[in-house]
Amino acid sequence: MLCQVCNKNNATVHYTKIINGEVEELHLCDECAMNKNEFEFDTSFSFHKLLTGLIDSIQKESVKKDVDDIVCSFCGLSYSKFRETGKFGCIHCYDTFKTKLIPLFRGIHGHNEHLGKIPKRANKTIAKQREISKLREKLEDLVHKEAFEEAAVLRDKIKELENNLDG
Repeated sequence: MLCQVCNKNNATVHYTKIINGEVEELHLCDECAMNKNEFEFDTSFSFHKLLTGLIDSIQKESVKKDVDDIVCSFCGLSYSKFRETGKFGCIHCYDTFKTKLIPLFRGIHGHNEHLGKIPKRANKTIAKQREISKLREKLEDLVHKEAFEEAAVLRDKIKELENNLDG
């Protein structure tokens, strides 16, 4: 379908306007759509816009209103300004906004700790150390729940893995 304005280019923007029950359809090319004053297109792409879009989509409206008042005491950057730009003002902003960033990181990554990847050809000790670390967390959980028999089994497994690391 050709653009209804220039009749040269293919129509890529299909616009339907309904005013007082009257339906008006427009089929325009990109150029004519940009020149028409009724449309506002933001064709620029930036990573900070992507980040701020993620921030807005993950955080609920009530959270957004609460955090707008947080301001970094070192550089004066407010959390609302950070949400707009996607950039911190100084090295202290992370600590200032930390309580709001951790849920954001969980929403984006699924966790708030950088785990990285281990190359297949890397030393096996890294993988064993991670496994021991995870088992220790489970052990702590079991002790907290007073599941001592299961905790004892886990403790023995941790000791075995640690001995394998040393040997």
